[in-house]
Amino acid sequence: MRRAAQWFGVWLLIAALPCRAADLSAQQVREILAAAQGGHADLSGKALDGLDLSQLDFKRADLSGANLFGAKLDGADLSDADLSGARLDLASVMRTNFARADLSNASLFGLVVSTGLETSPAEAPSFRGANFSRARIIARLSRFDLSGANFTEAKMGADMKNQSMGLMRTDLSGANLAGANFTRADLGRALLRFANLAGADLAGANLSDADLSGADLSGADLTGADTTGADFGGAVLTGVRGLEEKGLAPATTR
Repeated sequence: MRRAAQWFGVWLLIAALPCRAADLSAQQVREILAAAQGGHADLSGKALDGLDLSQLDFKRADLSGANLFGAKLDGADLSDADLSGARLDLASVMRTNFARADLSNASLFGLVVSTGLETSPAEAPSFRGANFSRARIIARLSRFDLSGANFTEAKMGADMKNQSMGLMRTDLSGANLAGANFTRADLGRALLRFANLAGADLAGANLSDADLSGADLSGADLTGADTTGADFGGAVLTGVRGLEEKGLAPATTR
């Protein structure tokens, strides 16, 4: 119930923000995609908020700066699409393919990733190799495939100034983050329990008060990262760079 209240708080906060009416209908979007014939359909800057765009093929489409607030993208293919600066707050992305998509500077608050309160592999979107650099993310991404994703300077930390409904933070528990780039990313208070962070680059990242208990950090780079108050209980720290400066005891390594 507490988790439900927290994410309901996210919904209320975002839903209160102003949105203009959609520029196109869902049918018009389908026609634009069909006319592009698998090419680079141009939907840049378009207001597409609230539209049902499920199952559509957006491969390589230009959606930079588009407003997809509350849009339904379930089962859509957004692989290699340009979503830089796009707004995807409260968008439904169950089974959506974001492989190698450019989500740099995008806003991803309260993504709808499952029909219930727990994430399911059958409903999980794929963000394999996606670019989240400088994106603002507060979402449930637990157990998702984010291997090789770029989170350079991404803002994923909890906003402690606005927590009236309880702590709202990014949940990456159990996610596949092998080889992901978190250089200088803000992961303050993020949940990374049992995440696969093998070979991940966390140099200069903010991990203060983050929960990394049970995570696999083998071969990861923590050089210059802020780990103040972070929980590494039971984490795999074999071959991690930057351990000496953290003063992590061998007992935390298995």
